[in-house]
Amino acid sequence: MKYTTQMDAARKGIVTPQIETVARKENMRVEDLMERMARGAVIIPANRNHVNLDPEGVGEGMRIKINVNLGISKDCSAIEPELDKVRAALDLKAEAIMDLSCYGKTQEFRKRLVEMSPAMIGTVPIYDAVGFYDKNLQDITVDEFFDVVRKHVEDGVDFLTIHCGLNRHTAEKIKKAKRLTNIVSRGGSLLFTWMEINQAENPFYEHFDRLLDICEEYDVTLSLGDGCRPGCLHDATDACQVEELITLGELTKRAWERNVQVMIEGPGHMAMNEIPGNMMMEKRLCHGAPFYVLGPLVTDVAPGYDHITAAIGGAIAGMSGADFLCYVTPAEHLRLPTLDDMKEGIIATRIAAHAADVAKGYPGARAWDDSMSKARAALDWPGMFDLAMDPVKPRQYRESSKPEHEDSCTMCGKMCAVRNMNRILEGKDIQLDD
Repeated sequence: MKYTTQMDAARKGIVTPQIETVARKENMRVEDLMERMARGAVIIPANRNHVNLDPEGVGEGMRIKINVNLGISKDCSAIEPELDKVRAALDLKAEAIMDLSCYGKTQEFRKRLVEMSPAMIGTVPIYDAVGFYDKNLQDITVDEFFDVVRKHVEDGVDFLTIHCGLNRHTAEKIKKAKRLTNIVSRGGSLLFTWMEINQAENPFYEHFDRLLDICEEYDVTLSLGDGCRPGCLHDATDACQVEELITLGELTKRAWERNVQVMIEGPGHMAMNEIPGNMMMEKRLCHGAPFYVLGPLVTDVAPGYDHITAAIGGAIAGMSGADFLCYVTPAEHLRLPTLDDMKEGIIATRIAAHAADVAKGYPGARAWDDSMSKARAALDWPGMFDLAMDPVKPRQYRESSKPEHEDSCTMCGKMCAVRNMNRILEGKDIQLDD
């Protein structure tokens, strides 16, 4: 029996290699996974042309996955440094990489990325359109926008971020809303500008079926972008954000009718108390489709530390129903992240994802923490390092400050609580003095 997409296969009862792999990774019955895929609650982004993909599931009952943004720009157009970041991101176990390239040899970078990465790959084609055609944004035609989309999927991209929900009606609300930060989505702002100058509808909204044709042909997942995501706490959960979300829910149903897999992108900046409500609202308005969030960043006043503000929000979001976390680095709002910035962002986001998995009771999540606790109780330093999310940093800390006694550290020395409890319970003398 033939199938067009992973969703189509699940609906027809066909077990694809990708479905089999994800079921094994998630310790889930194939039948349960396929039932969730059939109703759109789980996606497996897997472009037919991404031949070395190691597929992952995103959505209901899955372990929370993380995404890493990178790519070349006009100010930083060298390909090799970005590919070094790709290698590091894969080493740090990122499940997805989004190529946000917007200038230079974007197709060369994209092709090399797909070729080298077993992680799923996403792109935002509108970023690439301006540089690719080397013309003013307003002069790009509808056909040219869709031609760039097709080039991306032909190159093997697994999911596409397209800001389909920012239509002219919502754009009018943006102009009246008196937001503090207006539109902070790069893709959303480009489409808003194109619509305003040309007095035309968003081509991806107006010609949504044309987009679905491309996605269905290559089995590409559609990541419905949040052009109205809040760029500050003040703008969170306003009418613009909610109206766009309602539109995305309508588009989700249209995509599912074509067996095209969908996930929904979400905020943004948001106070902690608003996050659970936003997660519930997305799931209700978008019919249980997987939710992909940037942060949310829970305060606006920590530039240089936004990997922390985002990790706080990401943990709450994940615990409350988000399925996919986009990393945020210390360089957010400030510059293109360096390799070190990227590493800090990945670890912070992985911490948030794992903390949420523990809180949700994901099978096996707490066992990792219990193993670390046993190693700590035994003062098994090599064991602790092997279990660490990032083994390198704790080893460096330990090596940089050697204690007098191996069963302690330079913080407490012989007063180490763990050391002394182990000794006294074993019937040994403690001897705190030298």
